[in-house]
Amino acid sequence: MRVFRIILPVTAIDDAAVFYGALLAQAGRRVSPGRHYFDLGQMVLACYDPYAEGDEGPLPPLPQPVYFAVHDLEDFHQRAGTAGAVMEGGIDTRPWGERGFYCRDPFGNPLCFVEAGTEFTG
Repeated sequence: MRVFRIILPVTAIDDAAVFYGALLAQAGRRVSPGRHYFDLGQMVLACYDPYAEGDEGPLPPLPQPVYFAVHDLEDFHQRAGTAGAVMEGGIDTRPWGERGFYCRDPFGNPLCFVEAGTEFTG
């Protein structure tokens, strides 16, 4: 079993495509009027705008962060700020050994970027 898709609720699909495209350094792909997908290894990060999709909405932001393991943490920190993320502090090392930073996308979804190799899995 594996997780293959994470859906992030957004309120403007075009803006989400620009933000996540800049953050993830890839264009991604529009799969429907209200969905834009970004391939992340064996998982897809899906931005979903219910209004653009013709569904009822809006959906609230996610209640907990989506965690990304990255090899170039400083680069992601800079790209997040440049792309328009709301930064929640700088890069820190947590007591459990993870080195990373927290931010929110322009739609309020919490994100965390962790340096690959420092992920705490229990």
